[in-house]
Amino acid sequence: MANVTKTAIKILVVRNDKLGDFMLAYPSFALLKQALPHAHIYALVPSYTREMADACPWIDKIIIDPGAKAPANEQKQLLKAVREQNFSVAIALFSTPRIGLMLFRARIPQRVAPATKLVQFLYNSRLSQRRSRSEKPEYQYNSDLILFYLRNNDFNLPPLPQPPFLYFDASQIKQHKTFFYRQHKIPPSSKVIFIHPGSGGSANTLSAEQFSELAKHLNSVQPLVFVITAGPNELEHAQSLCTLLSGLPTVLYHSTSGLRAFAEHIAFADVFISGSTGPLHIAGALNVPTAAFYTRRRSATALRWQTLNSSDKRLAFYPPLDAEECDMSRIDIVSAATEISSKFLSG
Repeated sequence: MANVTKTAIKILVVRNDKLGDFMLAYPSFALLKQALPHAHIYALVPSYTREMADACPWIDKIIIDPGAKAPANEQKQLLKAVREQNFSVAIALFSTPRIGLMLFRARIPQRVAPATKLVQFLYNSRLSQRRSRSEKPEYQYNSDLILFYLRNNDFNLPPLPQPPFLYFDASQIKQHKTFFYRQHKIPPSSKVIFIHPGSGGSANTLSAEQFSELAKHLNSVQPLVFVITAGPNELEHAQSLCTLLSGLPTVLYHSTSGLRAFAEHIAFADVFISGSTGPLHIAGALNVPTAAFYTRRRSATALRWQTLNSSDKRLAFYPPLDAEECDMSRIDIVSAATEISSKFLSG
């Protein structure tokens, strides 16, 4: 980059969509910071994911995107805030016409994005990705954009980061766990299995009856306690599942204290089970063992939305090939429970 030293680089990274999408951008921030440790890395995110951006150790500052439905004066304020930072580079891991135009009008010299649809003409550094084909995990598509930027500017490429990507102070998590166990009278020898039945409307998931059947078929050498989690607008789903699990040791955890508090509880889960949703990707970033249920729809496959945890800590299930791609009722729940028990609960 002409006339720009490593110490002077200010980079804006855009990932302003849903929670799971943002969690899968963590490796991108890690790559960028490792390659350019003296750069100032900003993230453009919605207010909903701000807490997880705050928790990301590779992000220096945050700019809040008011969203596409915000009034014109707020859009102008966003443009002003971005323009005032005099960014050398903007990397849009996910782009829309609104964001592309905003970055163009902010006069950012180098604007990097996937070469998709008409919006690509607003960027002057584009990488063809074909994400709709879902040929690799979303986090790899994100990281590929970072590597593309680094190569084009002759920066040394760092080693690919490894999990965990999200971590908290171990003593703090231990305190949370101790308090949670005491509060809910959970025997210390128990394993806690977090089940998140909500989906946030982003993807098909199992029914409450399927989650219940799954829980009832899990086997462990240690006592199991099922923590049924619920985020905003998901309490009804969680309560329905708790009712179906009557007779099993069950705790309802309604997350009302923000995403960071939710994440700090997920951190002590022995296994996290859910559909393809934001909390699943928090668990993956924490390197917590996960068992995830996906459709086979090309834009929502297990490969495309693979979690960030290491391969020995993740399982994925989806409808068989002779079923409709979104028919979650065809997933063999008993077989899935056996596999989860063998991989995560036998030791």
